[in-house]
Amino acid sequence: MHFKRQTKNQEDINLTPLIDVVFLLLIFFMVSTTFTKETHLKVDLPEAEGQQAAQPAEKIEVLITADGGYAVNGESLVNSQMKTLMAAIEMKGQGNTDLPFIITADANVPYEKVVQVMDAAGRLGYAKLSMTTKNPAGEQ
Repeated sequence: MHFKRQTKNQEDINLTPLIDVVFLLLIFFMVSTTFTKETHLKVDLPEAEGQQAAQPAEKIEVLITADGGYAVNGESLVNSQMKTLMAAIEMKGQGNTDLPFIITADANVPYEKVVQVMDAAGRLGYAKLSMTTKNPAGEQ
């Protein structure tokens, strides 16, 4: 007896549903993505002109040097860590947060250092912050 061999059907993977799903995902991500428009603002900082304010007898003045070091009321700190800065400010202020707080920074100091001093003053409760500037005409 001669039996006819059964032919094996090759099973193909139908790619059409896969392609449909990929396109649907692509459309979904394109529609749901928000595009932000990058804007670059040009900031012209104001110059400080006017009369020099009278210096109060008691104050806390933090000086930030060009290399990023701190000095509180003329005394240099051993390092520029936040903990050291806060301890020095607290020691000089002796808990009196009504004292004027003056920040004097070199022109080449990174803005981060100025913000650290402002943050330390805010954490300790000082509200009367001021920054020193130089008169553009060079007058004293």
